[in-house]
Amino acid sequence: MNIPFLGNRRQKVGFPDPEGIAELLAECELLRSQAGRAGVRLDDSPASLEALDQLVPRWRDDEEASAWLGNDAGLYLGTVIVRTVPGAAWEIRADGQPVVRIASGREFDVVDAGHAWAASGVPELSQLYAEVAEA
Repeated sequence: MNIPFLGNRRQKVGFPDPEGIAELLAECELLRSQAGRAGVRLDDSPASLEALDQLVPRWRDDEEASAWLGNDAGLYLGTVIVRTVPGAAWEIRADGQPVVRIASGREFDVVDAGHAWAASGVPELSQLYAEVAEA
């Protein structure tokens, strides 16, 4: 229905621009909340990944919290990579999974890495960042 005095209200359906995607993926509310309570400031720097690696993993007792935190940890790792590694960018795969692609063309499933980190602490987020930054 088109009501002239309301103007054209139809919005384009699809993904926002790359900056919009990056901002959306950078939210990581649960991780930022947990880190903040532990006194860790997440400033999108590689040093903040090292600080996250030092957190006591109290969330591992709660399977649901661990899954959410793992997702956020992966998205935060991706955010740090995209903001600090030249040529790195978010990409959404056909299956809807956000991944980071670096200038060489290599693709990193940071969400999967975040889940592994939340579940066992291995590999460390800072270690993964170092591998990507070196590539």
